[in-house]
Amino acid sequence: MKKILITIFMMGLLGHSFGQNVISSSGASSDRDFSNEFKLNFLNLIVLGSIEAGFEKYLSEDHSLDLQVHLNDRFGFNSQKNGKNYKTNSVQASMNFYFGNNPNGRIYLFPLAKIRFGEFEEPVDGGIATTNMNAFMFGVGGGYKWEFSPHFAFGPYGSIARGFNNEVADRFTRVEFNGGFSLGYRF
Repeated sequence: MKKILITIFMMGLLGHSFGQNVISSSGASSDRDFSNEFKLNFLNLIVLGSIEAGFEKYLSEDHSLDLQVHLNDRFGFNSQKNGKNYKTNSVQASMNFYFGNNPNGRIYLFPLAKIRFGEFEEPVDGGIATTNMNAFMFGVGGGYKWEFSPHFAFGPYGSIARGFNNEVADRFTRVEFNGGFSLGYRF
């Protein structure tokens, strides 16, 4: 956990070292002085107890690089009821492409690559069955981001990804849906 937080901090410093360009996801560059965003998927935090934190680096008014860390990552929206226990984390990288010219927010689409590592445990016949959740995933997603102040943005998003682990596919499925509602602070 400490290594993940240090990694996020270092990504922030690296992003900050690129300089403060006047860029935002809305394309409203005249009064917005930032090019970085830290964000948190607060919907999944509340509903699932999964922490999805990310850093978005705006490369231009129309695209950005998005790096995320998912702690207590779940397969889709599965719960931990009835003795089921996810001991999984993941890292995800995507490139967000923004469309439109609304000064308060825009639609975006993104390809993504995700690596999940860890195990899933569940009770079976008086014992515990363990599934190796280590997997590489490839997918696409989209969302909408509103800018409700110069430094805060929020909005819904969703994604679909295909996993490449046969053990996970035997227990769950190869296709995974994810989504949430993020809140971001821009600097």
